[in-house]
Parts: sequence; C-alpha cells; structure tokens
Amino acid sequence: MTGFLTVLLMVVMLAVLGVLIAGIVGVARGGNPVRSNRLMRWRVMLQGLALLIFVMLMLSRG
Repeated sequence: MTGFLTVLLMVVMLAVLGVLIAGIVGVARGGNPVRSNRLMRWRVMLQGLALLIFVMLMLSRG
C-alpha cells in the first residue's frame, strides 16, 4: 500500500509542477486570464490532493 501511495504522490506532484509551469508560461506570454485562473484552480486542487495522499502515506507507515 505504501508503495502505491508513494508512486501516486510522485505523479500528483509532477502534475502540480506541470500545471505551475503552464501557468507561469501563460502569464509570461500575456495569455488569457480565464485560462490562467483555471490553471490556478487546478494547481490548488492538485496540491490539496498531494497533501491528502501525503497524510495517508504517513498514517499508513505509523
């Protein structure tokens, strides 16, 4: 179980990084503010999911 949660955490963290980079590139290019807002919402949701998985991982090891 901990191996699965570890891999899942890594995947979600990479997704957060991808969304963050996409948002930074969009802002640097002067992109659509609606898209930027949507990316920010996705980033926040993915960060929350990463935190939840991290807590589950810590509880499963304890």
